[in-house]
Amino acid sequence: MKIKDAHLANVETHKKKIGELLLQYTSLTEEQLDEALRIQKEDHQLLGDILLKKNYIHPHDIIKVLCHQIDIPYLPEIKIDEINPEIVSEISINYAKHHEILPLYETEHSITIAMSDPFDFNAINDLSGIFKKKVHIVVSTPLKIQDAINKVYEKANQNLVDSIEDEFEENLDLDGPIDILDASADEAPVIRFVNSIIFRAVKEKASDIHIEPYEKEVVYRFRVNRVMKEILRQPKKTHAAVSSRIKVMAKLDIAEKRLPQDGRIKIKIAGKDIDIRLSTVPVQNGERIVMRVLEKTNTVLELEKLGFHGKTLQGLKELSTKKHGVLYVTGPTGHGKTTTLFAVLDRMNTPDRMIITVEDPVEYEIAGISQIQVNSKIDLSFARALRAILRQNPDVVMVGETRDQETAEMAIQASLTGHFVLSTLHTNDAASAPTRLIDMGVQPFLISSSLVGVLAQRLVRTLCDHCKTPTQLSDYEMQMLDIEKVPKNATIFKPSGCEKCSQSGYSGMTVVAELLLITDKIRSLILSKADASKIKKAAIEEGMTSLSMDSLQKIFLGITSVEEVLRAIISEADEEN
Repeated sequence: MKIKDAHLANVETHKKKIGELLLQYTSLTEEQLDEALRIQKEDHQLLGDILLKKNYIHPHDIIKVLCHQIDIPYLPEIKIDEINPEIVSEISINYAKHHEILPLYETEHSITIAMSDPFDFNAINDLSGIFKKKVHIVVSTPLKIQDAINKVYEKANQNLVDSIEDEFEENLDLDGPIDILDASADEAPVIRFVNSIIFRAVKEKASDIHIEPYEKEVVYRFRVNRVMKEILRQPKKTHAAVSSRIKVMAKLDIAEKRLPQDGRIKIKIAGKDIDIRLSTVPVQNGERIVMRVLEKTNTVLELEKLGFHGKTLQGLKELSTKKHGVLYVTGPTGHGKTTTLFAVLDRMNTPDRMIITVEDPVEYEIAGISQIQVNSKIDLSFARALRAILRQNPDVVMVGETRDQETAEMAIQASLTGHFVLSTLHTNDAASAPTRLIDMGVQPFLISSSLVGVLAQRLVRTLCDHCKTPTQLSDYEMQMLDIEKVPKNATIFKPSGCEKCSQSGYSGMTVVAELLLITDKIRSLILSKADASKIKKAAIEEGMTSLSMDSLQKIFLGITSVEEVLRAIISEADEEN
């Protein structure tokens, strides 16, 4: 029971009246009351507390008495069937449970609320503001109210499920991009719900939407700036309809729930073309759905604006002038490899050069560049597309990803015949790329004779300029960063959080990179099948700025924080070692 002690103390001053009311409205006997009054006189405890400890009365007995004393109706039973579920939708279930309140019914000018604590004036004021009506209070026990809350909200959610399960009979044109902002007001709730999730993801610049079913609920999470954050939770019963709706949009088999499926959704939001790559996998409690959100744009950022600087920037500019060779960009999924490749291509995109790309999917549509979309359904793979590209006699070829030996060898052969080839590769650092190609089955002499550079990169969050605050490095942070002192002209900042950055302390992303240039020394190490650590050591001796060194420079320049580097770079390096 959540009745404030101050109010109880005030009421207890009228113990004779309370005693009489307890005798009248509860099973308390005169002998029990006399014993409690005697204990109170000796120990100065509250009469209600004494009676409760002795189990002479129940908590709801005190509520009854208080209701009679302050003239508030007491409700022994809450009739669920008489409550309109639409009323409870105005407040969240978490708020209702926390304050132990439940809207019962409303009239034109008032609303009646069941409460366990009639002195919770903050909740009363909140409800008056939400409903914009006069609030009438009835009191019931916490147990009765909590039980009613569970049943009423379950009923409200069931009404939502019932209203969205039959919405797939509509005639939806899926041949062209769907403009989700052009949804009519009478569309089914599930359509509006899915549209709102996608719209919010695009608005918040989320790269991924995760829909995760669990035993009793479904969790919706976004990945924003490489960090996952929970958006909302929904009842488990809504998942089947939401999953089916998303599958309909992607033209997948809505009846197949046992096997993984992949698809694509093309939508328009405020005139922008959005490409969504959909992946579903069956898990214990349903289908887990991940949607990769890609905003198709004609705007390519320059290398400087992506965050490249110093020797790495200069090296990339020099590589973009070469006539032949292979340049790989490596790193985990979602760390901007394709964006970097197009920034390099943009520098090479001149009228005297013919450029063809093969991608999955086409993320940037650039004038002057011929782009091919991989299509697994018709067996148009990277290797097959690359074979066809070479017959077109291009000057520059970009292969979205090198996944197998055939694609790797064809890219190398293309470079040896006078083409400049760009591609991506999944390795943790630049020095591991030659070893990865050898593991694929590519001969070391082909790698050493064709490879001109390997760029490894990560994306880290940049500090919000409006709220970042200066700080000092702790001994632990110095040890983790493997530095002995901070440069004199450096200022270390930490995230704080403000309205501009949604209290995260970060705004935007920047790249942290290392560029391995293939020199004679590196070439000889590749020929001898040296491991990645030897190649990396030799490259640093020749002046390469490593990922860790570049991240330190970003910290000292006040671009990112120690916490972000430890999360995204240092901890990953420890796992590799």
